Amino acid sequence: MIEKRDAGKVVVSLIVAMDRARAIGSAGRLPWHIPADLKRFRALTTGHHIVMGRKTYESIGRLLPGRTSVIVTRSPDYAVPGALVAHSVEEALTRCAGETEIFVIGGAQVYREALPLAHRLYFTEVDGTFPADTWFPELPDATWRELSREHRAESGPGYSGFDYVVLERARPSRPSLPLTNRAAG
Repeated sequence: MIEKRDAGKVVVSLIVAMDRARAIGSAGRLPWHIPADLKRFRALTTGHHIVMGRKTYESIGRLLPGRTSVIVTRSPDYAVPGALVAHSVEEALTRCAGETEIFVIGGAQVYREALPLAHRLYFTEVDGTFPADTWFPELPDATWRELSREHRAESGPGYSGFDYVVLERARPSRPSLPLTNRAAG
């Protein structure tokens, strides 16, 4: 159950938009453009640390304002002025010392690695199916319970609406990572 974490613990949240087939990307871009979803993403993540893979950062092309970006890469010499760089998802999460909720924003590999550590999932389920080359991992049904769902009838090219869905882990995940300053800097 999600609850306020003890001092030094954090809620790890994955935030993602996906279509009916769990598609999340095509050629490094979102397969759709939904302004309301981008506004919701900004509202939820502003003021927090966001964790993303190098390819996701490069597809965005800039640091997102009002957030602390933590970029996960295997490259030992990778650097982005104004961002924190980590070499694993677990290291990225430890770089978020003092945070109450960390948002993992992609891509697929980072989602796969963060899923066992996640407490909460914010989905935008796009009512459509799009050509894609990147998908969100399968979720075991028994692991997650739905907290809320809000349908939006707004439509656009290739979709006829979407749902905002919030899930929380129904069973305890791995213990939360303690956030220390040992990796900060």
